[in-house]
Amino acid sequence: MTGRVRWRKFAVLAVPGFAATAALAIALADGALAASFAVSGQEFKVSAGNLDGDGFAQYGSIDTNVRGQLLPVAVTAVKKAEIKDLCQSVVTHLPLIGDISLNLHAGRGKDPVKASDLFLDATQLSGNAEFKNIEIGRDASTVDKGPKGAQGLQDLFAQQADHVKINDMRQVAWATNAGTFTLSGLSMSIAKGKQECF
Repeated sequence: MTGRVRWRKFAVLAVPGFAATAALAIALADGALAASFAVSGQEFKVSAGNLDGDGFAQYGSIDTNVRGQLLPVAVTAVKKAEIKDLCQSVVTHLPLIGDISLNLHAGRGKDPVKASDLFLDATQLSGNAEFKNIEIGRDASTVDKGPKGAQGLQDLFAQQADHVKINDMRQVAWATNAGTFTLSGLSMSIAKGKQECF
């Protein structure tokens, strides 16, 4: 029979989805997820010759944009970090003009970029990493080596370490947050065409 809704079957299928959405909304309201601000609709690329940090935590989370879309991310949180040869790039496509690239460079001289309470919300991360006193598989709600507030949802996977060192870091991200961010030797440029960090 067409045109009729089987409400019992609909409820069985719909309730878990509604419950999951409600749980995410509550987590966002409580600050348990990574959405400290609405992210733009563009991912950006970050590369570094070296990231050296104390107080490392990593766990899965969710960012959100102004349309209310939920964007899964891997949060890398570091209490104190020094970054050498930092590059950040984003490409915007404009009608009639084409691609426009914004590039930022810092920490290329003897003075590195310095950050405290650093949060990187990434969809991709690669490099050569070394950890000191690492814990892998810890409940995300209990990690305590990273910055204040660097915790995920209960029962989800996380890892943490006293110290992290990542060489040849490559990252695609939705957002970066930091308590302080000191960019030594900062230079920024805008160019036509696609010019990315990697």
